[in-house]
Amino acid sequence: MTPTISKIIFVALAIGWYLIRYKYARRSRRARIVRSARGPLEIALLLTSLSGLGLVPLVYVAIGMPRFADHSFYPWLAWLGSFFAIAALSVFHLTHRALGRNWSVSLDVRENHELVTEGIYRRVRHPMYSAFWLWAIAQALLLPNWIAGLAGLVGFGVLFFGRVAREERMMLQTFGDSYRDYMARTGRIFPWIL
Repeated sequence: MTPTISKIIFVALAIGWYLIRYKYARRSRRARIVRSARGPLEIALLLTSLSGLGLVPLVYVAIGMPRFADHSFYPWLAWLGSFFAIAALSVFHLTHRALGRNWSVSLDVRENHELVTEGIYRRVRHPMYSAFWLWAIAQALLLPNWIAGLAGLVGFGVLFFGRVAREERMMLQTFGDSYRDYMARTGRIFPWIL
């Protein structure tokens, strides 16, 4: 493993994410939105996450900036990062497949929205967030730069902590006791961790 291969793996992670999401984004657009929490806060959270998981690390991969934040490269960390990248894409794919047309990039409830509790959702309420945490860890391990590497943890962390409670309130308003029961038997991000 070399720093160049490590950067290529990160770019492959970003491309894999795009290819998985594109297919499901097209499908979900066909279902009408009946309730949404879109607004300035939601846009700011999404842009912060996009910056941390995409823009900052891709600038680093493309032009090596910011150089002052570089640190030593350890091949074993990059191999570990590769494992997390594969896990992130796997969870991301399983999540989209389970959600189907219920998926949305924002906090939306669609017409005929269903509470998905099968597949990867059997044990985890928010596996999409799990996938992005795995991505952020992979990024930190693959990119030997304190800013570009850790930008994903910070950027996605802001989105997660600014959004997950609002999302769960929206699900409780939409699905009531069904969602409350679902919350009681699943972990929020990882199985058995509420």
